[in-house]
Amino acid sequence: MHKTLFLFLILPLGLLAQNSQISLSINPKEFNDIGLEVLDGEIYDLETIGKDPHIFTNGLSSNVNIANNRLAFEYFCPTGVDFIEVRFYPEREGLKPKIVRDVGSTEGWVEFKIDLNEELKDWGKKGDYLRLDFGAAPALRIQVKNLKLRPQTAREAEIEAKKDAQKKREAVLEKNLISYLNGNYQNKVTNVLVKDNKIQIQGVTRGSKNLFLAEVSPYEHATELKSFEFMVPLKSEKGKFNMSLERTAQRHGFNLDRVLSKWVIAEKIGERYLPVSHARYADSIVPKYSYPFVKPSTKKGLGGYSANRDAPVSDLDDLGITSATVNIWVTHFFRSSPSPKNMSFEYMGKTYYVDSEQIKNYDKTLLTTAERDIEVSAILLVDKASKAKDPEIGRILQHPDCDPAGIYSMPNLTSPEGVQYYAAVLDFLANRYSRPDKKYGRIHHYIIHNEVDAGWVWTNAGDKTALVFMDLYHKSMRISHNIARKYNPNSKVFISLTHYWNWTSNPKFYHSKELLEQLLQFSKSEGDFEWAIAHHPYPESLREPKTWLDKKVSFDFDTQLITFKNTEVLDAWVKQPEVLFKGKTKRIVYLSENGTNSPTYSNQDLKEQAAGMAYAMKKMKYLDGIDGFQYHNWQDNRREGGLRIGLRRFPDDAEDPSGIKPVWKVYQAFGTDQEDVVYDQYKEMIGIDNWDEIRHKGKIGKKN
Repeated sequence: MHKTLFLFLILPLGLLAQNSQISLSINPKEFNDIGLEVLDGEIYDLETIGKDPHIFTNGLSSNVNIANNRLAFEYFCPTGVDFIEVRFYPEREGLKPKIVRDVGSTEGWVEFKIDLNEELKDWGKKGDYLRLDFGAAPALRIQVKNLKLRPQTAREAEIEAKKDAQKKREAVLEKNLISYLNGNYQNKVTNVLVKDNKIQIQGVTRGSKNLFLAEVSPYEHATELKSFEFMVPLKSEKGKFNMSLERTAQRHGFNLDRVLSKWVIAEKIGERYLPVSHARYADSIVPKYSYPFVKPSTKKGLGGYSANRDAPVSDLDDLGITSATVNIWVTHFFRSSPSPKNMSFEYMGKTYYVDSEQIKNYDKTLLTTAERDIEVSAILLVDKASKAKDPEIGRILQHPDCDPAGIYSMPNLTSPEGVQYYAAVLDFLANRYSRPDKKYGRIHHYIIHNEVDAGWVWTNAGDKTALVFMDLYHKSMRISHNIARKYNPNSKVFISLTHYWNWTSNPKFYHSKELLEQLLQFSKSEGDFEWAIAHHPYPESLREPKTWLDKKVSFDFDTQLITFKNTEVLDAWVKQPEVLFKGKTKRIVYLSENGTNSPTYSNQDLKEQAAGMAYAMKKMKYLDGIDGFQYHNWQDNRREGGLRIGLRRFPDDAEDPSGIKPVWKVYQAFGTDQEDVVYDQYKEMIGIDNWDEIRHKGKIGKKN
């Protein structure tokens, strides 16, 4: 066997066999064009250096049960792999290699699995082994763990069984959504005002008879309904109507707050009721509190902040932080039953529970930001049911189509129970963290889930088209927005997006530009609301800090990626008339998760990380369409696939635990009288004489 590479360290992959699973280990004597370094936590770092990188497993110690028909491992790979090929040994006639192409990129740990059901008819005897090929490109880096043969899970079997029928239903839904969003209806609901006890609904009618005002709840699809849970005959004068309805309703065993509903005009045709207008959500909500919107005094923020981390809270002051994001895992603290460890709260006449200790941790974090008048955007995350702290909460809140491959789930907005529980926990957060006295701290805005264009990884709702996915996501945004606005009239909800603007390295991802355009369509059809953008314009490769070398970028709206090199594109896109909120106001744009990487802690790598950030900040300084920048990560994190993207070193670094890196000083100097003193040392590395050279001054628009 040709061996062209050094081997750092080879150890078994995975744990000992558990239940019927079979853990596989790597043969340390058989490999080609690849190296393997073991990291803490049994994580294995593979780096290819030739065109034929592959490894071999050791021989099986016993025959494989036919039920163990899934070859699986978890992987972390920001670039993706062009293919993974499995070869079966000893070679037998008819036993062909199995190739899976376009193995998607992932910036979190995702399980990759291959169905070997057919292959186990001819392979899997004691002593048999596998060869695994990782693409055909050198300099690929992928981390893997938990390599094993395992049975198909009950959840996987359930998804497989309903896949075909679901695809047919969703194809009909997508067709109807397209027709609905593009529809030019003569009848219109023109305004929905939500008061303390009443909902005031206005609209116009033209020509139709037998009209009704109908309610559409979040768990319903307006395009698929033939009857409605609530309808009232519509009486108009001179083609106009103005109706007042009760704010609450009893339905499905719950008291419903109809602030979450949308309202549509329906016509009775025979025994059916068909929508003859676009549905409309609340335009305005009378809030509990009234205080002015205060824009942060600078663009400088911190991402993923928590007062419970190892880094010193004094960094908030030393860095001049004016905004921050805080991760809120609702399934970490939401509970389904009372306990001495839980505290109760009321929502719509029902008692719910949260873990007291978890809430105290959030209080601690949000008090440190509130006392400094730091604006906080909470990132709302929903665990898969298998990861939720309370199994019943996991069952209720996991989207029914969530695939186990995802890290987080889309919330379950398909049932009255799911909507009510989701609304309850959001109402708890908005109520607790909107108080004028800031008793527990303050949350100003909400980032709705994480990187939804990479929803397969970060907001999983199964394998869906972009429009069907956006229909779900838009509902989550509206629920969050309307509940936040019950308390804070200035609260914004943000759509969270990666740098994959018009291209992606994962076939299950969406293009962020496409999702934004669809969100604009929903806003135009169902009443505009003040959503904002939380964008993550990392360099093209998260491992490469020299972002000025990015190749998949251009200065037009059809660019493949938006990175630090062409942030001007996002700045220009959000200023277009058709993107403005109600055609008048620029939407807020935060670069809410960004950083540059230091591949190692060598002096050169640390300087390149700092240079990449100096480049990014000098660009952003002159882009008035970009309102804020939250640096990620505060400190290097061992769970980020080998990245060292922090302002500080690993907390357990042997040489300098949590030590300040040069990039920390770059970030500190931004916007101060020390900016050029600190930044100018990096001009030579970037290849410029003047910072003005990095700015794009030409027109940005659609590609000619």
